[in-house]
Amino acid sequence: MKKIRPSMIHMKQHVIYILLLFSIFTSCSSGSKKRGVAASYSDTIRYAAGFTVKHYPSYREVEVRDPWDSSKILQRYILVDRTKDIPSDLPQGVVVRVPVKRLAVYSSVHCSMLEQLQVANEVVGVCEPRYIDSPIIQKGIQAGTVADLGEATSPNVEKMIDINVEAILVSPFENAGYGPAEKLGLPIIECADYMEATPLGRAEWIRFVALFFEKEEAAQRIFNDTEKAYLDIKQLAAGVTSRPTVLSEKKFGASWFVPCGDSYMATLYADAGADYMFADLPGSGSKPLSFETVLDKAMHADYWLIKFNLADDMNYQALQTEYKPYASFDAFKNKKIYYTNTGKVPYYEEVPMHPDYLLKDLVWIFHPELLPGYKPRYFSRMMD
Repeated sequence: MKKIRPSMIHMKQHVIYILLLFSIFTSCSSGSKKRGVAASYSDTIRYAAGFTVKHYPSYREVEVRDPWDSSKILQRYILVDRTKDIPSDLPQGVVVRVPVKRLAVYSSVHCSMLEQLQVANEVVGVCEPRYIDSPIIQKGIQAGTVADLGEATSPNVEKMIDINVEAILVSPFENAGYGPAEKLGLPIIECADYMEATPLGRAEWIRFVALFFEKEEAAQRIFNDTEKAYLDIKQLAAGVTSRPTVLSEKKFGASWFVPCGDSYMATLYADAGADYMFADLPGSGSKPLSFETVLDKAMHADYWLIKFNLADDMNYQALQTEYKPYASFDAFKNKKIYYTNTGKVPYYEEVPMHPDYLLKDLVWIFHPELLPGYKPRYFSRMMD
């Protein structure tokens, strides 16, 4: 067995110590000095409720609201041009030198955002690469220029140090920290897009991500195109005279996680010209209900939409084999179940930025006469 010399261990520890000190002094929190000048202007955020942007002469201030307590700020970022000295009069916040270089990313959704902004080449490490469909990221993994950092719940911090990560892009969760990664002194960019209650609100977070790469104009163009496409499709469905009822998802373990009435999906169903069976369920997330509760309320829904990630597509027999009582729903009996196999289509990667893609599929399901000849992007009708 090959022995490691003590001198090598000491050298490794010394290097890590220097890197930690460097990162703490150059990219962590600024001081608590009060701002002495008013903002030059603030960006107009049309749909997203979770972040704000203010511009000052020598920096930009980006605040992320706490999604679980709107009276609080989850994080404040102070963006400073990396080619200039750090101003002495910065407010309290996490200083980020922009454009960001050498980024670690925890989520496949955010990898897709970076690819859309044409900055995916700045990614040097990712968590859970098996879930990432980005061709640029996958090519980097194969070439060894993008490191596999392991699981998002326990990333390989030593590898982050080895590959000289400058910043980390994550999805925040309530009452959850980032473990050893917090001790690196690196900016942790918390992108809370998934907590937005509306499709266009979530899509607008591409503008948030773009700020850290100085790609605001590109993000604005992408979002404007998405907004226009979404509103055009919504308008197409606005004049329908009949609105079918819809049920979504299926059991997971002992519970059926049902989107609430103010949720992202409930908004999409309404905009597609359908009446969601749980539109009166309070909340903007999802709630676990028993099968009996769902059956009692949604047995007679006209349509049933489900998602799964399987090697083979499900048919009615496979669905009934999974759970026999599914056959009690009218949509099962009338063969009006539609599905998307997320293992075969980039549903989770595309929909957050392009809800117009999903909205068009939904209009095709509920009102096919409005989209003659349309080929759906995600959903298919379940076969016998």
